[in-house]
Amino acid sequence: MASLLVSSGQISPVSWANALGAAIRASGENGTADDSESYFIAVLSAIEALLADSGKMSKAELHEREHAWEEAYLRTPHGQPVTLD
Repeated sequence: MASLLVSSGQISPVSWANALGAAIRASGENGTADDSESYFIAVLSAIEALLADSGKMSKAELHEREHAWEEAYLRTPHGQPVTLD
């Protein structure tokens, strides 16, 4: 997702690198384990921060989308792709 946002010009490579670095540092400062899950969370946090800070998507819109995906995931049968209505 981050690669698509950078390649489409929605966010700059420098902004992405700075945001991801900050998110990774923050997770380390919080005592979070250094593993693939913490990296995924840092990536997601950086993307959300960049979208919110740029005004491309408000924090409320991000929150709504998160819950829409959660609801879609919970109603999707195992092995099927998760889609939004």
